[in-house]
Amino acid sequence: MSPMSFPLPEVTAENEHFWRGGAHGELRLLRCTTCATWVHPPVPSCPACGGALRTEAASGRGKVHAVTINHQQWMPGGPAEPYAVAVVRLEEQDDLLVVAGVPVGTAIDDSVRVRFEPRGDVWLPWFGA
Repeated sequence: MSPMSFPLPEVTAENEHFWRGGAHGELRLLRCTTCATWVHPPVPSCPACGGALRTEAASGRGKVHAVTINHQQWMPGGPAEPYAVAVVRLEEQDDLLVVAGVPVGTAIDDSVRVRFEPRGDVWLPWFGA
């Protein structure tokens, strides 16, 4: 299952690594150059030590921490079938969480891996088994 049609995120200089990393097959996040803490969503400096951040590819593997089934019709006349959104805890760090689409039927504690859905110049992360 792939993501439904819905409004795309605004790509900025601060988040471009995340929204366009999928073009290279990578889940790109920020990581501190001083203490190696992973950081998401993007912020100007490391919340743990204040150090500088650089873009780095994460493994894209994790476990579902929370999941919800939604029934929002995003576009007039568009499909209204249910879709699932999850908070995924990435294996790199216990507090490294990403919110993304998952297949309906995904459950808490399921192991998942990132995939990417291209939408124009944005690559949406999408987690599945």
